[in-house]
Amino acid sequence: MRRVGPRRAQVRTAALAGAALVAAAADCVFAAVGSVAAAGSRAEAAAGPATAAGAVVRSAAEATVIAPADRPAAPATAGDDLDGKPVGLDGFRGQVVVVNVWGSWCGPCRGEADDLARIERRTRDQGVRFLGINTRDPDRAAARSFVRAHGLDFPSLHDPTGELLLRFPPALLNPQAIPSTLVIDRRGRVAVSIGGAVTEDELGPLIARVLEETA
Repeated sequence: MRRVGPRRAQVRTAALAGAALVAAAADCVFAAVGSVAAAGSRAEAAAGPATAAGAVVRSAAEATVIAPADRPAAPATAGDDLDGKPVGLDGFRGQVVVVNVWGSWCGPCRGEADDLARIERRTRDQGVRFLGINTRDPDRAAARSFVRAHGLDFPSLHDPTGELLLRFPPALLNPQAIPSTLVIDRRGRVAVSIGGAVTEDELGPLIARVLEETA
C-alpha cells in the first residue's frame, strides 16, 4: 500500500498460504483475505484501545487507518441518488459517515451487501450514516433492484461514469477497485480507507475507532 503521510498507520493483509488471491469479475478487483493489524506505536495511538489491546481485524482487502493529524478532507461529493433526489456528504457533517462504492454488476459487491445492511442498521443509533456511490451502472433500475434485493436502507449517489470517484486521492480510493469503503470522521476527513469487499466483523471495529474520537 502506498504511504499517504509520514504518520499514517498502515494496516496490511498477509498473503494466503503461498500466494495472494486476486479475483476480478467484470472489473471488480479485491485482494486476498488475510490478517490485518495496525503497526507501531503511532498506529496504536490512532486506532484507540482496541488496537492497543492487540485486536486483529480480519479483512478481505487492505485497510489504511489514518492518524487524525494527517487526515485529508473528503472532497465535495454530491449529486442525485437512485431515485433522483439530491444527496451529498455535506448533509452528514458532524457525523461519522461510511462511504461504500459499489455496482450491481460486481460480484464482490453482492457478497458484502448483506453485511453492510446489517452494520448500517446496528450503528444508526450511534450516529453513523452510510452513503453509497453506485458506479458504472448506466441504468438506475438495475441499481435499485440491487438495493431492494439486499435491503440497503441508505442512499446511494448515481455515478455511472465514475466522475465522483476521481475526486478522491487515488491512494485512498482507487477507482478501479470496486468495492471500496471509506470511513469519514465527524470533521469531514478520511479516517479509514478499505480497498476490497468487507464484512460486518471487519468494518465494525474500524467504525468504532472513529466513533470513540471527540469531534
